Amino acid sequence: MDAMETVLASSLLVLLLWSGAEGREPELNSVTCGSLVKLLNTRHNVRLHSHDVKYGSGSGQQSVTGVENADDANSYWQIRGKPNRPCQRGAAIKCGEAIRFTHMKTGRNLHTHHFSSPLSNNQEVSAFGENGEGDDLDVWTVQCDGIHWDRDEAVRFKHLGTDVFLSVTGEQYGHPIRGQREVHGMSSPNQHNWWRTMEGVFIRPNQELLRHDEL
Repeated sequence: MDAMETVLASSLLVLLLWSGAEGREPELNSVTCGSLVKLLNTRHNVRLHSHDVKYGSGSGQQSVTGVENADDANSYWQIRGKPNRPCQRGAAIKCGEAIRFTHMKTGRNLHTHHFSSPLSNNQEVSAFGENGEGDDLDVWTVQCDGIHWDRDEAVRFKHLGTDVFLSVTGEQYGHPIRGQREVHGMSSPNQHNWWRTMEGVFIRPNQELLRHDEL
């Protein structure tokens, strides 16, 4: 790889921090494909979390919970396109778009299916797959009001395969994940299924990368 190719490759890895978005063009306030974010449930003030702890019932897959600790590294999720139909890196995510959330630490996707959740008897939400690849039940649609998913906007995530909404209603686990909240799917939109992006890194839209390359 020559020097120019190295510069171009490095430019494609430029990440835009949340705090750097203020005062920029409107499209730069959108959540973009490839971004790595934490998601806050605004009703219960917990971040979407996973770790290599399996459910003791239901599917037995990797558990997904809500945690209050804002600094937990197990709460980062990468935004990706549908299986075999990737979104363009840096492209703004549209309202209604179908996406996947891949857990950074374990490489498994946010997933739900027709198992009962262990505490509330809603629909179980798990992390599924290997190295970012699972199945069609890893796909969620973004429900928001405008054209694109804005970073400071509360949105809902509706599961494409089973029509439930990603939700938290406050039930808490005991050992070995004491104090963490159950995350599950609910059949109706309500106050328990609003989410907002918090900490994270946001991939710049492609036109911004091009301008950066020209500097």
